[in-house]
Amino acid sequence: MAVVRTYRVSGAVRKPGSEMRFEKEVRAIKPEDALEKVYCEVGSHHKAKRFEIRITRLEELPED
Repeated sequence: MAVVRTYRVSGAVRKPGSEMRFEKEVRAIKPEDALEKVYCEVGSHHKAKRFEIRITRLEELPED
């Protein structure tokens, strides 16, 4: 059975004339899945393409 972990992803959305920083916590099985989820969520909320989203940090949070 797969273990679901919590990841914190930090980055920025670069649109012409502005930059919006973000930090999101998502639950996923693999780090790649967490990145995919962040790209989908941030892109849909800010109408940003993937090349406009820059991920600066991905870290796994310890279990509580």
